[in-house]
Order: sequence, then C-alpha cells, then structure tokens
Amino acid sequence: MAPAEMQAYWLAWLQMPRIGPTLIHRLHQHFGDLKTAWLANGKELAQVEGFGPKLIEQVNRARSQHNPQQLLLDYQRINPRFLTPGDGHYPTLLRELHAPPPILNYCGQIDAAEMRGEKPAIAIVGTRHPSEYGRRWTRRLTRALVRRGYTIVSGLAEGIDAEAHRACLEGGGRTVAVLGTGVDVVYPARNRQLYRDILKSGLILSEYGAGTPPDRTHFPQRNRVVAGFCRATIVVEAPKRSGALITANVANEFCRDVYVVPGTLDNPNARGCLELIGQGAEVILDENHLLAMLGDMPSLDVVTDRGGVKVTARTAIETQAVEHQGTVPASSKTASSKTASSKTAAPAIPAALQPVWKAVPVEACSLDRIVQQTQLPTGAVSSALLQLELLGFITELPGKQYQRG
Repeated sequence: MAPAEMQAYWLAWLQMPRIGPTLIHRLHQHFGDLKTAWLANGKELAQVEGFGPKLIEQVNRARSQHNPQQLLLDYQRINPRFLTPGDGHYPTLLRELHAPPPILNYCGQIDAAEMRGEKPAIAIVGTRHPSEYGRRWTRRLTRALVRRGYTIVSGLAEGIDAEAHRACLEGGGRTVAVLGTGVDVVYPARNRQLYRDILKSGLILSEYGAGTPPDRTHFPQRNRVVAGFCRATIVVEAPKRSGALITANVANEFCRDVYVVPGTLDNPNARGCLELIGQGAEVILDENHLLAMLGDMPSLDVVTDRGGVKVTARTAIETQAVEHQGTVPASSKTASSKTASSKTAAPAIPAALQPVWKAVPVEACSLDRIVQQTQLPTGAVSSALLQLELLGFITELPGKQYQRG
C-alpha cells in the first residue's frame, strides 16, 4: 500500500466515534493495516478487543459518511507535513509504544538517524518558574549532552523547557520541541523567537492539527510524546503538582531512564524531584556523573522488519513484562536486571522477550491465544513475536499463526 494511502486510513479512523490511539493500534495489529480494518464487517471488528456491539454500530454509521482519500486531501491542505506509524520516518521509539500517536504533524528538519533511534535523544523538563540554581544546571547539563551529540527534547514551555532549548541551540546542538498546540501556534507567545530559532536546525512536533489553540488537556498528552521520543528524561526542578512529573512518570511506564537534579528541602520546586528520587530515579551529581550513567544505558540494537521499517530490539514489551511480574521499574536498567533474574528465564533469549516466547507452543497457535496466555497488550506481543522471529526463535505461519523454531 502506498504511503499516502496508509495515511488516509490512519486519518479516517481518527474520525470514528470513541476511537483513539489504543483502539487504532489494536486494529492495526489485528488486521495488519488500517485499510483492511476499514473494509472489515461487524463480525470481523468484534474480534478486536474493545469493539463491542454498540461501538461497532457507531463505527458502521460513521464509516459510511467518510471517504478516506478525501479526508487526506482536506487534511493536507492545512497540515502538509505529518507522519503516521506506517511511515518510514515515524520515530521508532514512539512506534514501540502500546498506543503510538496516530498523527504527528511537524515542521522544521527531519533527521532520519534521530527518528530511527540511532541518534539518542534526551528529554529535559521542569517547572515554569525555576530558580537560578535550576536554570544554571539546565544550561550545564544541556551543554554537556550537546557536546556528546545528544538531541535535546522539551516542550517549549516557559522556564526549564525554554532554558534547555536555548542552551542547546547556543551550543550548536539539535533540539526538538513537542507542542500541546498546533505546530503553527506558539505558546507562550513570548517564546516566538525561540520557536523560529528551533525551526532553523531543529524540529517541531505535535499531535494536534494546525491552528489548535492551547488547552490544558493537551499538555499531558504532549508530555507522553516527549517521554516516548527519548531514551531518558531529566527532571531539573518540579513542584509536587507539575507537568514535569507527568513526563517522568510516563517515561517510567515506557521503561525509559529517569534522572533527577537534587534540590533542597526548603525549595518547593524540589519536592517533586525528591519524591522521584524516593521512587528510584537516578540522582545527578554533576555533568560527568550524568554522562557516565548514560553511557551505561542498554544499547538500542537496530534490526529491520519485513517491510523495511527499522525497529529496535528494546520495546514496550520490556515494560509490560516487568509489570506482569509485579514490579514497576524506575529505569530500564532496573527493569532489565529484574526480568533477567527470573528463575524460569530461558537461556539465550532476551529477558524482555521470554514471557511471550514461553507462550508460543511447538505446534502452531494464534496471536489471540498468545495474548491470552501472556495477559500483555496485543501490540506489545506482536512486537515481541516479530523480534523472536528475526532472532530465529519462532516461525510465523499464514493467518498470524506462530510456532517455535
């Protein structure tokens, strides 16, 4: 299927009532592509988790009112540059999530290696009202990361976000801003010049269409993209009720590393950071200490799937596998070590893939059966099955049947 045709069906499903990223991802995993899902009848849709009779009835009515190709043409008039998970330049780390953003609008410069996860990106987030201490350490850490070739990602908000973007640009680095508005709407307005500076060499991303104004419900979703795009998140200063803490918690759920700049007990902006430390986040002692810890991060080994789209060997299945064992990791290193220490771990198979491998029998079985056995999300199971096949541990048969060997 041509890329433009694929984009048309990602857009079309977004128009359906009560359909969001999670259900769209399930459709994609179940049918293989969203065009096939669009043409599926009610009985076929009922096989997808979350599609009950009432929702199927609503979808059937809505589908008759939309032409995917016309939707694409209408959308492109206002949003000429956007990515869907089927596109080659869609960020690999975001594609690994159990519910990747169906649409990523962008402006600025695409870096293919960055999108594939080969050039690591680090998120730096924090309060909109930082102290001089917070600003100073944001600049110091950002400069150190830029010298090592890291891309700096943040949300173009006032305070720590803006400080990180500026320090990155001043150091000659590349920065990515993820917005909670349309890519053409600068919020806050005082960051308009910073926005223009980022566009010269960096990238602006948003799930929201052009012209979308600020809305408080958009920013937690924005934080999810910030965390998912990056291999690690650094929190500089954050009060107890802070969007930066949302980003850190989401990063934790995605099995990304979380690092924290420590603060004093009498600084309200340090309370959130101190809580993260209590939950197992890594404490940054200085620039060299941070770089040393980042150097210990598991490598993102790149493999190629059957469609030629690159994916990494470390996926959201790692998060789900660890949570299935009753733990929630503070970092991916912790998650990997806990999973690897399982007494029932099979030798030679990556620890993160073992729960799915154990559910695949010698004789062929369906994807749905494996999902039932593991109690993991369908997308995470499909990703793990692909990697097990590429590693030679299982074989995929026609009809999405799998067996060992």
